[in-house]
Amino acid sequence: MTRPRKNPSEKPQKNELAVVSGASSGIGAATAQALAARGYHVLAGVRTEGEADAVRAEGIEPVTLDITVPEHIEALARRIGDDPGRRVLRVLVNNAGIEINAPVEVLPLSLWREQFEVNLFGHIAVIQGLLPFLRRGRGRIVNISSVGGVAALPVFGAYAATKFALEAASDSLRREVSAHGVQVVVVQPGGVRTEMALRSGETSLDIAAGMNTEHRRLYGGLVNATVSSNTAFLERAMSAARAGEKIARVATTRRPRTRYTLGTDAALIIPLARFLPARLMDGILAVTHRSRTPIPVPESVRSPS
Repeated sequence: MTRPRKNPSEKPQKNELAVVSGASSGIGAATAQALAARGYHVLAGVRTEGEADAVRAEGIEPVTLDITVPEHIEALARRIGDDPGRRVLRVLVNNAGIEINAPVEVLPLSLWREQFEVNLFGHIAVIQGLLPFLRRGRGRIVNISSVGGVAALPVFGAYAATKFALEAASDSLRREVSAHGVQVVVVQPGGVRTEMALRSGETSLDIAAGMNTEHRRLYGGLVNATVSSNTAFLERAMSAARAGEKIARVATTRRPRTRYTLGTDAALIIPLARFLPARLMDGILAVTHRSRTPIPVPESVRSPS
């Protein structure tokens, strides 16, 4: 007796849940879509009703999730525990993040703290809240780090610091929970064309425009060169859709590595940062980020003549 052939257009059915934070746009939205296409029921973390309407689709259920709000994490845990289909949690993708770049001396401490709250402490809070479900489902945690988690470029100090910390926490967590059947994987994207990446350059220029005269003299050219370089690279960088597809593959492959890079820049920069002497790396970055072009000053912050 021959079995009927499966329609290749049919979505595979799984009795499993996946959670993706920061799923309103960019990499997070693309990852949610790719996981849903693989048959997972995706709980997609968003912050507003408008974002929820934008991501809602077959297999994607938007949930209100600001990872810095404990009540949101508690509600997500209740949603998983009370799942009407009694589905297990198989995948957690910690993707939410913000990026505010400025020289270490210039960036206000409040913005340092804000980035750590979102890019590190928020992810730890989600992990702590959902680990009981991941143990039950023998699931997998995918932490979205960055090339900045290995190589700290100039002007990226605060953002890179959060990603270095996430890398370290991921290593400890992996070694703590592997015996419980939970896997921990780190993904290190380089440049990806997303709204956040494009906005970060504008934010850097806004902060630089408000620098005092001495800071402008010391750092103006460096900020301008960094933003120009990153903006030019993003024009030919990996798309969010492709990044999301690769992350979904990492989240579901049978025997994952502990780390994956995304993009040719990450594949190049990370080995260089690991194996080149630090002074040599400093010299390379000094050349690539050299500029004599001053930061443009908006009319609103110019001193009267």
